Amino acid sequence: MTAPPLPGTAPPLPGTAPPLPGTAPPLPGTSDPEVGVPPPAPVQPVRDRYFDLLRALALFRVVLYHLTGWAWLPIVFPSMGVMFALAGTLMARSLKRPAVQVIRGRVRRLLPPLWLLGAIGVTGMLAQGWGPDAEGHPGWWWQHLLYWVLPLSDPPYAYDVAGVDGFLGESWPEELAGPLWYIRAYLWFVLFSPLILRGLRRLPRSTLLAPLALAVVMRLELFSPTDRLDSAITDFSTFGACWVLGMAHQEGVLKRLPAYVVPSIAPLLAGAGLWWASHEGFRSGFDLDSIPLAQALWSFGCVLLLLHLSPTWTEWPKRLRAFDRPITLLNSRAVTVYLWHNVCILAAATLYDRLWSVDALSENVPWLLESWAPVLLIAWALIALCVLAFGWAEDVAARRRPRLWPDGRR
Repeated sequence: MTAPPLPGTAPPLPGTAPPLPGTAPPLPGTSDPEVGVPPPAPVQPVRDRYFDLLRALALFRVVLYHLTGWAWLPIVFPSMGVMFALAGTLMARSLKRPAVQVIRGRVRRLLPPLWLLGAIGVTGMLAQGWGPDAEGHPGWWWQHLLYWVLPLSDPPYAYDVAGVDGFLGESWPEELAGPLWYIRAYLWFVLFSPLILRGLRRLPRSTLLAPLALAVVMRLELFSPTDRLDSAITDFSTFGACWVLGMAHQEGVLKRLPAYVVPSIAPLLAGAGLWWASHEGFRSGFDLDSIPLAQALWSFGCVLLLLHLSPTWTEWPKRLRAFDRPITLLNSRAVTVYLWHNVCILAAATLYDRLWSVDALSENVPWLLESWAPVLLIAWALIALCVLAFGWAEDVAARRRPRLWPDGRR
């Protein structure tokens, strides 16, 4: 015999069992366990703030190095090795999905910001007289121009055009195209990542050391590739080990090593890089970028330590919370900052040089006009303008709603 329904409650529907004594009726809007529980809301991926910090430091160091040219900066912080390692980590994480889908997504995110840079830069070069006859081979010019669309190799640019008087020097096309080697190398690394990941899972040690071995082969000059092939192979031999290292970190390869291995090996590799740099002329003015083998060893050793020591920061430590917004902004607009920073540095230097025409400044504070610090501030102001003007291309590439200043502020 069943108890009558409580006052104010509806009788049970025909064919359903009455609620058990001591249990409350289901709340409105919730599902009956017999029918099925709705799936939980998807969990948003948590950013690793340590990686965000490394990427922001890498970008700042790149800008400072291209402004000052201090040869010791790549030793203090190997920015390009860090950036390739972080990209390799994200690529390995993404390859849990089908490889074709991942590669298409990565390429889609990379190309629109490049196309925007090319549309503005190539238009400016054409307006200043650059054209098919610039290199004496009109057919080659049109073919190579396609590298501004798909940068499988270095795109062409004007070597001898007039600058914009008082704003941009004559070398602005070279500064515009200079950073594109990173885009080319990144694209090739993305295309080969499924094969690299397969090799890493089967032969982790050999796959990790293969780029370094290739760097030694390139230094010995055992073969002579064409210029375009030589640049691609040099990039892979110099920074490919860092990309593979990032993928190994994501795959847990480093965690499987005994705790003493990385702190023992990494300083030896980095020290070998510095030794080779001093042997090849580092003390006489050359920097690591002009000594590929030294750059490869030093970057690999430093990145290996950074990944070994990496804490998992889902939130900022107290000392770094004040830098949350600029670091978030740099990570959200990393491609825009990298693509445009060289032109911004040139424009900042050109604008600042105009102050020499002010007699009061040139006579009384020449040391200020020779200082790099004001140029750095002007360069970052121009970079901020580029973020506002061109950063939306990164959102379009990622299929997000365009944002002007994505610094994480709600």
